Amino acid sequence: MKYIYGPVPSRRLGISLGVSPIPKKTCNYSCIYCQLGRTNHMTNTRKMFYNVEEIISEFETILKRDILFDVVTIVGEGEPTLYIGLGELIKEIKHRTNKPVAVITNGALLYNQLVRHELLLADIVLPTLDAYDEESFKKINRPHGTISFARVIDGLIQFSKEYKGKLWIEMMFVKGYNNDLSNILKFKQLLTKINYDKLYLNTPVRPPAESFVKALTSNEMNEIESKLNGISIDLLYSEGFYSDISNHFQAILSIIKRHPMNQHEIRAFLKTRKCKSIDKIIAQLKQDSNIDVINYKGFYTFRLK
Repeated sequence: MKYIYGPVPSRRLGISLGVSPIPKKTCNYSCIYCQLGRTNHMTNTRKMFYNVEEIISEFETILKRDILFDVVTIVGEGEPTLYIGLGELIKEIKHRTNKPVAVITNGALLYNQLVRHELLLADIVLPTLDAYDEESFKKINRPHGTISFARVIDGLIQFSKEYKGKLWIEMMFVKGYNNDLSNILKFKQLLTKINYDKLYLNTPVRPPAESFVKALTSNEMNEIESKLNGISIDLLYSEGFYSDISNHFQAILSIIKRHPMNQHEIRAFLKTRKCKSIDKIIAQLKQDSNIDVINYKGFYTFRLK
């Protein structure tokens, strides 16, 4: 499958069937913590990267297989709001399933009225808010040069007033960048201007784009959770990965292209498939030159280059 992947486990959404309408690492941010690595194609221009009909054709094929999932999530390998067919894609998906459609976005283009209008069609929108001013925005999210923090915040506030679905804000906390008390107070002030349903708090669980990025401890996350009245989701690993590819090695490649997996997730995934050569496959993954194998937090994580 070129556009549809999973289902994969989501710590917020349950079992998620993924839709990727964006080429690999195409984004208007290059966040220091991104689990996919550094952005290769930095752009803030919306394009019809792929035909909606092609994506929907794959989606229909998956539906015929009667695979269990809780939600359809549009996110994939880059920033989905850069896809100019987003509104049509959401409509077509909703015509074919009664499961909720979620869009995970960095929120950068919410200043664009057309983007806001398209996102009104989604059942759940999960925008990111990692920064509290222009300086922290540039240090953490490293945005495209045409994007300012003021425009991003204004767009998020405006969208929160227009949107009738579920708006779940996500914050990623990086040690030394946005986690001290003065930062938290600034976030708290910003949040009073936004109409949201849930606030998810995270810290890098999987290997980030930059080696200098450090995760917060559970105690530090708990402290932020109490101050912002959010929900901490800094879990170690998840279960529930799925692939319809019969070859175990190729099935893992199809997942880590969009969703890095650590060694425990790979073992759990292969056990569900009754694989009898788990150690051999993990060794093969470690030797593949197309895969980044990163020792992070005491676990090996596998990510396609």
